[in-house]
Amino acid sequence: MKTPGKLAGKIVLITGSAAGIGRAASLLFAREGAAVAAVDCDPERNAELVEEIRSQGGDAEALTADVSSPNDVERVVQQAISRWKRIDILFNNAGIVTGGKIHTLAEEEWDRAFAINVKSMFLFSRAIVPVFLQQGGGVILNTASTSALRVVADRALYSATKGAVFSLTKSMALDYAGENIRVNCLCPGTVDTPSLRARLSAKGNAEEMRKQFIARQPLRRLGTSEEIAQAALYLVSDEASFVTGSAFQIDGGMSL
Repeated sequence: MKTPGKLAGKIVLITGSAAGIGRAASLLFAREGAAVAAVDCDPERNAELVEEIRSQGGDAEALTADVSSPNDVERVVQQAISRWKRIDILFNNAGIVTGGKIHTLAEEEWDRAFAINVKSMFLFSRAIVPVFLQQGGGVILNTASTSALRVVADRALYSATKGAVFSLTKSMALDYAGENIRVNCLCPGTVDTPSLRARLSAKGNAEEMRKQFIARQPLRRLGTSEEIAQAALYLVSDEASFVTGSAFQIDGGMSL
């Protein structure tokens, strides 16, 4: 007899689902019994993810959205509720990395990074918290970064957005603790994702840059999306029922 998964019967909405940490988490959560509302701006890769989940016997729906658009957020949240009648877990994972020192950044870059990395979490949380309140509880997990705890060079904007996520997480955890809503954030170090590989290739010296990223990790390797997904699974599962307001470091020792 198959043992029920850690998320059996749960409905999970994940943003940034089509690649990297979001994809790994979507697949893992589905294997653990959750139905997955997969939200991403890339419809083709998101459809491939959902097809893979379904081919393994899981339940998922691909929802296309600009996570910084209030109208898009309201639409996909309502689509998920219409499909499954409830949402139990919100994983605010969508994000982008913008490099550079402050004097090199365009205002448009600043606004876009905050819109995707921070505003999206506000929009999805604002839309879903009332659902949690009506249901009697729920779980929110936000993807922050070790950069919220330990800054690195040429990441002023990225660090600012992830610092905001860190503080937002703790504020929400306190505000909703009495409503049976847990809120935590993940603080990954450098993770080997398609986004990282694309950024390294754009620099023109990908192998040298990769060595530099590895060198700043005390464990002397990059993390994997699957490792981050396992941490996410713990934090959204009932096994972490006494955990809220936590910034879970999973960074290879980078923040030491």
